[in-house]
Amino acid sequence: MESSTLFYFLITSILLTLAPGPDILYLLTKSLADGAKSGIILAAGLISGIVFHTMLVMLGVAALIQSSPLALTLLKYFGAAYLLFLAFGAFKSSGEMKLTRADSQTSTAAIYRRGVLMNVLNPKVLLFFLAFLPQFINTSAEISVSLQIILLGLTFALQGFIIFSIVAICAGRLRKVILKNKNLNKIFSVVEGSVLTIIALALVFT
Repeated sequence: MESSTLFYFLITSILLTLAPGPDILYLLTKSLADGAKSGIILAAGLISGIVFHTMLVMLGVAALIQSSPLALTLLKYFGAAYLLFLAFGAFKSSGEMKLTRADSQTSTAAIYRRGVLMNVLNPKVLLFFLAFLPQFINTSAEISVSLQIILLGLTFALQGFIIFSIVAICAGRLRKVILKNKNLNKIFSVVEGSVLTIIALALVFT
């Protein structure tokens, strides 16, 4: 793979990551609500989902799912149901969340798992990688197609994690500035639930 191709892929990936979307929107909301640490853990989960989708593309499973309308529909609705479940939990905890508490190991694992499932259960991410990654594949290169897909997927994941972490850190610092508002815990719970609901509806109807 030529270095120029990898450079163009990196620039395109950064622009796509920075574009307003459900992942970065929820990451921002979560970081404001629970702090930079939670945001970075969520980012790690989301990026793990990207690695998962990359492996599916390499193995050809993505193309199989794309060719099966039933499988794609089931995955879409299952993902939307999971997001609505998370939204219900956020609305239910409205006003109960303590913004100053430290995350435990259990909550850390839960946040990471949430990020992974949000990405893995979103078929649009799978179809995006199925359409996006092959655009930068050189079939005449000395490196095999599979290795090229892995390299591109890991490059996308690395830059995504860096950008998501920066967003989480910035949001965490902003959170410290506005913590004096006692109503913020309730506001953030409502916003988090609303964001998850919007993402779920968008997954089903778009």
